[in-house]
Amino acid sequence: MTEPVRLAKRVAELVPCSRREAEQYIEGGWVRVDGQVVEKPQFRVEEQKIELDPEARLAPVEAITILLHQPAGDTTPPITAATHAADDASGIHLLKRHLSKLTPTAPLQQGASGLVVLTQDWRVARKLNDDAAKIEHEYIVEVSGELPPDKLKLLNHGLSLKGRVLPPIKVSWQNETRLRFAAKDVRRGQIASMCEQVGLKVLAMKRIRIGRVPMAGLQPGQWRYLQAGERF
Repeated sequence: MTEPVRLAKRVAELVPCSRREAEQYIEGGWVRVDGQVVEKPQFRVEEQKIELDPEARLAPVEAITILLHQPAGDTTPPITAATHAADDASGIHLLKRHLSKLTPTAPLQQGASGLVVLTQDWRVARKLNDDAAKIEHEYIVEVSGELPPDKLKLLNHGLSLKGRVLPPIKVSWQNETRLRFAAKDVRRGQIASMCEQVGLKVLAMKRIRIGRVPMAGLQPGQWRYLQAGERF
């Protein structure tokens, strides 16, 4: 019986390449063992069939950021391969490790749906947390009630939240029942409170943009990778 060896050793012999290059191929999700992708270089193999994807490329595995269209409610749905948007244009090779150790940032308004950011990249997390007061969030808010022009002006500037005067923001009608809010440093519960102060009832709320990154065509429950050229 053949003694089990590390997958990285077998790949290095198969390609051939250095042991470190073999580890990068494996960690990049380019190696299959009996048809199944294995991402652990230390995985032990014997006589199984080892295959290297013809499109394999050598590159270190980078921390990723995921954009999710979260349905209404406070629970983030699981990030799985099945909910990955088919039209994701990032070009990032899906790995199992991308679906774990994700830190949620920039939380939604209470009860809202829409764009949520989950990241493995400490730089993205720091940007969205430390620079929250500089990054504009855009919400579409479905409301009921009457809103005269003077109250619309009040939404733009003149209201307060828990004794704190709110800075000027941009509020406009998208259609007869939907308002567009674009604001920086949006506090939790702020939009609902603002609407209530001018006699409106919030029926639904969706975040469609954070900074310069839009949710675009993501369907509820679907996610995609943040592309290399996208910046919040």
